[in-house]
Amino acid sequence: MTYSSSVWNTAPTSAPAQRNGRYVPGSAAHPAKMHPGIAAHAITAYTQPGDLVLDPMCGIGTTLVEALHLGRNALGIEYEPKWATLASLNARTAAQENGTGTGIVRCGDARRLTDLAPASARGEVNLVVTSPPYGPSVHGQVRSSRETGEPGVVKKDFRYGHDRANLAHVSTDQLLEAFTEILAQCRTMLRPGGTAVITTRPWRERGELIDLPSAVLAAGRAAGLVPSERCVALLAGIRNSRLVTRPSFFQMKNVRDARRQGVPLSVVQHEDVLIFTKSGPGPGKPCVNGNSPTCAEAFRSRTCRRRERRCGC
Repeated sequence: MTYSSSVWNTAPTSAPAQRNGRYVPGSAAHPAKMHPGIAAHAITAYTQPGDLVLDPMCGIGTTLVEALHLGRNALGIEYEPKWATLASLNARTAAQENGTGTGIVRCGDARRLTDLAPASARGEVNLVVTSPPYGPSVHGQVRSSRETGEPGVVKKDFRYGHDRANLAHVSTDQLLEAFTEILAQCRTMLRPGGTAVITTRPWRERGELIDLPSAVLAAGRAAGLVPSERCVALLAGIRNSRLVTRPSFFQMKNVRDARRQGVPLSVVQHEDVLIFTKSGPGPGKPCVNGNSPTCAEAFRSRTCRRRERRCGC
């Protein structure tokens, strides 16, 4: 297997440019879309064509779209019916364009993942790619005075939905408790040796730093997953060896307001990427340091040779 470097160059172009022509109308309204380049990088690095990729909080289906375009199969769970419908349309479009792979979207609470997912997918997922909702201050888009006819700007598209049971609306402690449950469900869905990639970032509330990446790392451990890597996925481009930032209007406003108050806030230029594995030998492949005939045969196979962690050799 070819492992990724610790810094992922995932934004040579902006996220809207990467989505252009690949997503159905209305997709841009989701307040916290997965960055297509991050999903595509993870899928390329940790899976092979034909593998099954899962996103238990799939939003508009970015993980599914990128997986299908790369010849993988995809499964997504989304709590909000509006976004689940868009995710299903996006997955269907990607499958039709690519001509291979199957994309399935189920609407419901990811804490019931194993009930919502097809029974045939349990223990067969090769890769989980997801991100918890976080940092509402970085969400949303702007409508300018040219659009509204009113002076100033108006914030739009900053809500996941109005259902207060949505995890986007709960406290950080409640979110982490729920996310631990979701990761435990993901562990059940993963093949032994499978990988979970979780993107997240810290943010500030009233000047206090919320270290969500470290909290998610602890949640993954509590769910029974094994941390294996911690990487950085760039949200900025690289030009002449320098970073080219692409902050949203509200990110820039929040940074300027914070600095006026003496808070050392900076424009976000990357996502933290936490990578976990599900330990244990693959199904029917007992590993005894490669000496078992069954394991040795698996090791010589194309799948095991490419992805040693899958069979635990």
